[in-house]
Amino acid sequence: MQKTVAVLGGGIGGLSACFHLSKSPQVSKLVLLEGDGRFGGWLSSTRREDGAVFEHGPRGIRPAGAVGRNTLNMVEELGLESEVLPVTYDHVASKNRYLYVGGQLHKMPSGLGGVVRTVPPFSRPLVQSVLKEILTSRGKEEDESVHSFVSRRLGTELADIAIDSLCRGVFAGDCRKLSVRSCLPPLYNAEKARGSIILGMLLGSGPGPDVPPSTLTKRSAQENWAQWSLKRGLQNLPEALEERMRNGGRVEVHRDTPVMGLSTNGTGWEIQLEDGTIKADHIIAALPAKALASALPSAAQPLSQQLREIATVTVAVVNLEYEGSVLPVTGFGHLVPSSEDRGLLGVVYDSVPFPQHNRTGGPTTRLTVMMGGAWFQEVFGNPEEVTEQLLLDRATQAVTSHLGVTTPPIWSIVALLKDCIPQYYLAHWKRLENMRQYIRDHNLPLSLAGSSYDGVSVNDVIFSGRTAAEGLVGKV
Repeated sequence: MQKTVAVLGGGIGGLSACFHLSKSPQVSKLVLLEGDGRFGGWLSSTRREDGAVFEHGPRGIRPAGAVGRNTLNMVEELGLESEVLPVTYDHVASKNRYLYVGGQLHKMPSGLGGVVRTVPPFSRPLVQSVLKEILTSRGKEEDESVHSFVSRRLGTELADIAIDSLCRGVFAGDCRKLSVRSCLPPLYNAEKARGSIILGMLLGSGPGPDVPPSTLTKRSAQENWAQWSLKRGLQNLPEALEERMRNGGRVEVHRDTPVMGLSTNGTGWEIQLEDGTIKADHIIAALPAKALASALPSAAQPLSQQLREIATVTVAVVNLEYEGSVLPVTGFGHLVPSSEDRGLLGVVYDSVPFPQHNRTGGPTTRLTVMMGGAWFQEVFGNPEEVTEQLLLDRATQAVTSHLGVTTPPIWSIVALLKDCIPQYYLAHWKRLENMRQYIRDHNLPLSLAGSSYDGVSVNDVIFSGRTAAEGLVGKV
């Protein structure tokens, strides 16, 4: 049965869905609709004429697991292998990660020595937490906050400092509200399968999705990559996908084309645009949940209601460039727990993992300061009213106080990413189940993809696009 499929949203999730659908003979017509002037969503890089590259969104992608392999397979299929910048596990950026606690930087414990000895800012050896964890019985709840789960299994100190910081670094979120089941499924599944996170990690906790390795994936395993980027920045990935869509001849690609509304006509959809309508048999919605909620017809009110309940946070990302080598330590960067500074999430030392993104010429240090997240309103006020100067000042102050850098930056750029990271709060899994059940019960020809549902990492979002495509046309 040949059908017309419309993909709503040209971020990395929508592009991934298109990439897979365009390979299927079952789709006679494929339309990609993006409301903005560019594709790639939050994957956004600034390239300067002197060769410097600055990331405003995600920066390094991890190759681990099925979803990591899936992304590298796509990179290879797009012919971008020669563009990849790998960072191995023995690189200083992988080994050294810091926490800023009590007004100073502490290297995160690594290796056996770090587990057996007491390493500040922790007040006892981590091995004690590990033993507690193995002996703690399974939780009884269907879901639990990340903080509660880690406190129960590993102790409150690790939850308050390490996990609090981790959730700020990954989700820009509050571990006391985030769901362990939806945000950290490997931990939740390990406890369910083995009764312990540690045992689950050692013994495995069930098979993941089956993603066969490509040449590039095998290389990443052999060379022990911890993360990777692209020479021209991660924006190169959506650019290559967009080019593939435009040149493949299978896809009608529209940008600056916001979806104004959707209506069902019994068998398919009518998509209202600013200047006309498009008919489609099926929609893959890779829009933010709230945007989809606004577009759905009033008959689907219960679904819109659920979609609107998925919260998001706003993050300020400030890229700074300093003359010379100014870092007092070397490593990936540092995270800041909420107890230390609520508004400042962390600082990435971009020049350490990716020196290739520095300008040509004399040495420079590129840093990215991340601010706000779940604490944005409380610390900076309304995102609509905050000034770039305030955010820039706050970022440079942090670099001075945390890293002792006294010279001002020679270059800076402030990006305010409004509602960029969905927050999977308690019972997010149940909301997803209800939404997908509603779609099935009402025979809606609709698939949900993107960061609002099954994971916020770049790998997760790319995989969600693939999953939506395969749910429609099978494995391609």
